Amino acid sequence: MHSTHFTDSKPESGLHFDFADETSLLNWAGKLASCLHAGMTIHLSGTLGAGKTTLTRGILHGLGHTHHVRSPTYNLVEIYKISRLYLYHFDFYRFNDRYEWEEAGFREYFNPDSICIVEWPEKAGDLLPTADIQIFLEIVDSGRRLVIRAGTDTGNQCLEKLKNQIHM
Repeated sequence: MHSTHFTDSKPESGLHFDFADETSLLNWAGKLASCLHAGMTIHLSGTLGAGKTTLTRGILHGLGHTHHVRSPTYNLVEIYKISRLYLYHFDFYRFNDRYEWEEAGFREYFNPDSICIVEWPEKAGDLLPTADIQIFLEIVDSGRRLVIRAGTDTGNQCLEKLKNQIHM
């Protein structure tokens, strides 16, 4: 059974979702994709294997990407062109120093024409732009728990749209 449990908790702690399996996480990520637009930055946090790349794959498929989605662990960034939109999927797990982000020249990727999804944002410290959306993933029992928070007005609008989709 593919189930998702939703809890609308206190605004300061974000929205909580529990996923029984990968399929339910991918389906939820497709719904999130419909709320995203160019110019947004999304931070993904969680332990190794928590589902950050799986979530990104669901977002990409929800945006219409039909090809393979790779983890950017070794390349640091994977670039996807979907229609007129660029989506940059970063993974900073291997960063040892937050200034590696600056030296890598990634600042230009964060612009009004792209969506940037960042795994391990804490490795770049305060050098990254403010996240419109912060997503925290953790492994629980045989599934995943996700907490999503807005960091900007744009993020708040996205979460409101997402809540409306889920309650339909």
